[in-house]
Amino acid sequence: MRTVLRLVLVAVAFTGTMVLLVRMSDDLEYGDSARSPRISRVYRHVANDIERQLENAGGIEGTNSTNLKLQYVKQMMMHAWNNYKLYAWGKNELKPISKRAHLSSVFGAGELGATIVDGLDTLYLMGLNDEFREGRDWVAQHLHINEIDSDLSVFETTIRFVGGLLSCFALTGDTMFRDKAVEVADALLPAFDTPTGLPYALINPSTKASRQYHWAGPNSILSELGTLHLEFTYLSDVTGRDIYRQKVSRIREVLNNIEKPGDLYPNFINPRTGQWGQRHMSLGALGDSFYEYLLKAWLMSGGGDEQARVMFDTAMQAALDKMLRVSPSGLAYLAELKYGRIIEEKMDHLSCFAGGMFALASTTLDNTLSERYMDVAHKLTNTCHESYARSDTRLGPEAFRFSGAVEARAQKSNEKVYLLRPETFESYFIMWRLTKQQRYRDWAWEAVEALEKHCRVEGGYTGLVNVYHQVPQGDDVQQSFFLAETLKYLYLIFADDSFLPLDEWVFNTEAHPLPIKGKNPLYREAQKPIAVAGAEDNRL
Repeated sequence: MRTVLRLVLVAVAFTGTMVLLVRMSDDLEYGDSARSPRISRVYRHVANDIERQLENAGGIEGTNSTNLKLQYVKQMMMHAWNNYKLYAWGKNELKPISKRAHLSSVFGAGELGATIVDGLDTLYLMGLNDEFREGRDWVAQHLHINEIDSDLSVFETTIRFVGGLLSCFALTGDTMFRDKAVEVADALLPAFDTPTGLPYALINPSTKASRQYHWAGPNSILSELGTLHLEFTYLSDVTGRDIYRQKVSRIREVLNNIEKPGDLYPNFINPRTGQWGQRHMSLGALGDSFYEYLLKAWLMSGGGDEQARVMFDTAMQAALDKMLRVSPSGLAYLAELKYGRIIEEKMDHLSCFAGGMFALASTTLDNTLSERYMDVAHKLTNTCHESYARSDTRLGPEAFRFSGAVEARAQKSNEKVYLLRPETFESYFIMWRLTKQQRYRDWAWEAVEALEKHCRVEGGYTGLVNVYHQVPQGDDVQQSFFLAETLKYLYLIFADDSFLPLDEWVFNTEAHPLPIKGKNPLYREAQKPIAVAGAEDNRL
């Protein structure tokens, strides 16, 4: 299903202050370098056309058009992508202030093109076809994960690379993407060679050696080993190679059978013994996406994976009973537990996906929890918006606390950063689609304004060191998930409901859309096992 969007050339004014698109000056011709492809002629045309409009019309005073907002977010994607091409092509991420590659990202200095793979489906969905083809060709010619001689996160590589490649395969039918997903997934398989089948956190694709994070001791992380199910199950379905499903089914079996304190899952588990580590439990960092994937595994299976839904509802009932708190002013939030007791009255930005998760749970199965799920969805999403509204930049901190007179504000310096994260916008998107309450679109546009005012720089988009400073310092990192998730969700909020309908698509935790089995004709299930060039063993 190819959707080509008509390019609308606009300039947008924010609260009386004109925001201009970056002017592509005549000296920006970078076609002579193989590492820095020529800036898109379409992008140059957009910038020049808007400049002419401003000169001729004396400025465009704001926009109330949903379509213009949609196109503005598309322009943001072009700015992020073209600067990545210009300064960091083939590297993993961009330093937009320094205008060079970011070599200390989660994927290190190896040339895996994380921003390319992560951003490709967003380009495709926005109809940026020249940019998509350019990225597609880089993947085909240069993505060789087995040449990487450094440790990679099994989790991050799965959600960004396997997920991104499979999404592009579903959307386009281009088998190159499926075959590259096989190559990447096969490189991760040695990490699953443990006594329990629970994977280690890190894998060196070249040496095939696996290990844990030093800070986690002997333990694997719940949110990491529990967030592989969508990608590995779908990969088995589109290849006919059952090895991937076997790996994640074993993880599910261990987690389903293990004793669960208070029906919740601690964040640390030892893959050698199958025993819990610290009894710390959270719907934020270290725990979050495990619960998300229980719901989404059930959704993606077309309702066939009943075990996942039962595990989800049981855990969420416990979470709402034990973790859900309400501040003195009435703000709902999800606290963290240890040994069944509240240990911190704080909520991570990562937890802000939960509003959308509870809304999906409410509307996809009518059970005794449905009404409570939707009520909590509205309240949590409102709290996350408050964390944005209470900062000087109107962008949300990495974590926010509820202690004494402080509500929905960060207190520690490392909590005051904004890393271009998408979780709040994910909930805005889902809440808009499912409730049609205008406030969710309004809040999304507030976020676009804030991103343009504080995060946009000449060389791309930067995160912020302190959201409570009126003139914040940038952290000089354009995260790959800014293109994969943040801009995608902001774009989809202003798109029509028929564009990636939620009854046909499930978004993995990196916002890569994957088709729902039995409901989406683009599921592309293999009728027999396929042979893949370069696969470890085509008999699997």
